[in-house]
Amino acid sequence: METKALIVGCAGTELTAEERAFLKAEKPWGFILFARNIETPDQVRRLNDSFAECVSRKTVPILIDQEGGRVQRLRAPTWHDYPPAAALGALYLQDKAKGLRAAWLQSRLHSFDLLPLGFTVDCLPVLDVPAKDGHEVIGNRAYGDEPEIVSAMGQAACDGLKAGGVMPVIKHIPGHGRAKADSHKDLPVVDTPRETLEAVDFPPFAALSNEAMAMTAHVVFSALDAAAPATTSKTIIDGIIRGQMGFDGLLMSDDVSMEALSGDFATRTRAIFNAGCDMVLHCNGLMDQMKAVANETPQLSGKALSRADAAMAGIGTVDNADEAETRAEFADLLAQIPVA
Repeated sequence: METKALIVGCAGTELTAEERAFLKAEKPWGFILFARNIETPDQVRRLNDSFAECVSRKTVPILIDQEGGRVQRLRAPTWHDYPPAAALGALYLQDKAKGLRAAWLQSRLHSFDLLPLGFTVDCLPVLDVPAKDGHEVIGNRAYGDEPEIVSAMGQAACDGLKAGGVMPVIKHIPGHGRAKADSHKDLPVVDTPRETLEAVDFPPFAALSNEAMAMTAHVVFSALDAAAPATTSKTIIDGIIRGQMGFDGLLMSDDVSMEALSGDFATRTRAIFNAGCDMVLHCNGLMDQMKAVANETPQLSGKALSRADAAMAGIGTVDNADEAETRAEFADLLAQIPVA
């Protein structure tokens, strides 16, 4: 069955007739939900089931940004709230073993929350190393300001998700931590020398290059390609992400509707695929935009198809961890996090 190299959302808490028709015709590879799409567990499960029905596949990649802190779409009181990555990083600085365990446990708990609702992919971990003068869009979403900490904690987070049958997405490759602007609203330009990027920003992504999925950064690195952000830069994707970092997994764009990208949606989509991304991500659920993106999106084939299949392979493979015991152990570690 043909599948387009496309991940899309929807406007509300259930699919409209127009959305169903669009999804059945275009058959996107995956889907993504945001707070606007979420009310109750039963409603979320029905919505996720309806995505699978539209594309006539039993198991589909359904993504969510469930990090902790200010970036978590499932929230209390219906679901559990989790601390930001920086809090777990503070525990790591106090005791490495406890920090790594906390990162694993938090991700394993995300899987307990997500998989029964039909979510199969969590856009986690953030592997960006924040600079002191960087925009707060990353901020405490990062595990720390040293690449070694980010690498170790990021790997623990990936492992916890996969233990619960949910696949991770490392982001935002090759690094968003130095950006002085929010790429949702503006195009950040980083003028840092390549040598510094290689020493600080790139190592976490290189360390986790064997993970199955990564999301790009809408950031210009003038020392690498002054003309295009990483998402649409063949120089960066071929030379840095695929070459120097050695990442050979499924490479998806960050949201194509973010203001960091220029041109109409057809132009943006063509640029993403011409640069070497395997998958385009569209998040806001606006039908006119989704149609424009879909019109320029190819069918999954070749290496992109192989990478997509590999990313799907771990979905639903679950260890025998007990949820109550996992939550109790995590709560004990949370109580040990140093007060800022």
